[in-house]
Amino acid sequence: MKSKIRYTDEPMGRLRVVKDFLPPPDQLVLKEENVKVTIALRKSSIDFFKAEAKKNNISYQKMIRQVIDWYASYYKKSA
Repeated sequence: MKSKIRYTDEPMGRLRVVKDFLPPPDQLVLKEENVKVTIALRKSSIDFFKAEAKKNNISYQKMIRQVIDWYASYYKKSA
């Protein structure tokens, strides 16, 4: 078990206010246009993504979407 932090009444030196540099919440998530598609994938591929998604507590569809985005981004740059 970690020991408790003991605070003392020591001088802290010269303090300054730091300007708020974080964007507002509505600007934190960049929204991109999505298009719904229907695609047939191998059962083994879906089983893999579902198992990995469960381990990482995320959506398997989000994982597949990310892989496709990475692939497209990689080959878009080299074209």
